[in-house]
Amino acid sequence: MLDKIGIAKRIAQEVQDGYYVNLGIGIPTLVANYVRDNIEVEFQSENGVLGMGPFPYEGEEDADLINAGKQTITTLPGASFFDSSLSFSMIRGQHVDLTILGAMEVSEEGDIANWKIPGKMVKGMGGAMDLVASAKNIIVAMMHTNKAGESKLLKKCSLPLTGVGCVKKIVTNLAVLEVTEDGFKLLERAPGISVEDIKKATEGKLIVEGEIPEMVL
Repeated sequence: MLDKIGIAKRIAQEVQDGYYVNLGIGIPTLVANYVRDNIEVEFQSENGVLGMGPFPYEGEEDADLINAGKQTITTLPGASFFDSSLSFSMIRGQHVDLTILGAMEVSEEGDIANWKIPGKMVKGMGGAMDLVASAKNIIVAMMHTNKAGESKLLKKCSLPLTGVGCVKKIVTNLAVLEVTEDGFKLLERAPGISVEDIKKATEGKLIVEGEIPEMVL
């Protein structure tokens, strides 16, 4: 089973040379720490940063450099800063190659719910709606089940949706799955996790074809 860092490491393998990438709040922000050294990637943030680097070491934080989640960041040589209007123009203009988001629920049809639980206070949707509507490729980083052990990969989402039919791939603490027309296709399983474990933790339709390899991190 993977922890949050393991999920981030696995997703980092999906980042390709030359990509422009937007990282959502939570587990996705960790991905920048584990991207391969031999590729060039531009990380973009909705608050107006292009060229983010990994998180700063303790004691090296600059309070003026933050991402959309108000976490302190570093910047790489050539980084640029601009207003949020230009930032969202980049997103809406489909100039972001990959968006990595957290989620509360994902349906077998690729719907995502990641912004609101009814009855609980929220600050707002933020940039999630624009990201899911405009990104060329969306990967979700999430835990496979909630704290009660209930599946978060569902037939239908029960929470208010952020986007419809937009998720391409999901990396959880148990598995890597691709969203297809027929349901969740199991691609890889986490170390120490069996296919049967994943079946028990997945409410939506799970497609298992042949031998499922263990993730390599």
